[in-house]
Amino acid sequence: MDLSLSTRTVGDRTVVEVGGEIDVYTAPKLREQLVELVNDGSYHLVVDMERVDFLDSTGLGVLVGGLKRVRAHEGSLRLVCNQERILKIFRITGLTKVFPIHNSVEDAVNATD
Repeated sequence: MDLSLSTRTVGDRTVVEVGGEIDVYTAPKLREQLVELVNDGSYHLVVDMERVDFLDSTGLGVLVGGLKRVRAHEGSLRLVCNQERILKIFRITGLTKVFPIHNSVEDAVNATD
């Protein structure tokens, strides 16, 4: 399966909608998108993972890299995920303590964490 990416602006946040699988083959595409957004001055990102079917360690690494990149500009990276199988990966790796994870894009955009 491939990876689909689209972006839109909601308020002062840039929402990256991700669909498909984030793995060793597709993660570079997501990395390029995040780097490009930060280089263009988007420092408050919401990654919508509601349509993600699979996430591996390479994908986690890209998300952590994106977080470091936005934090270097006093920014934020929030995740939208409500699928138990994906949330479990964040729990097992301890990344629930690193990423604010929300149930909807609206919650992520309006959060003040």
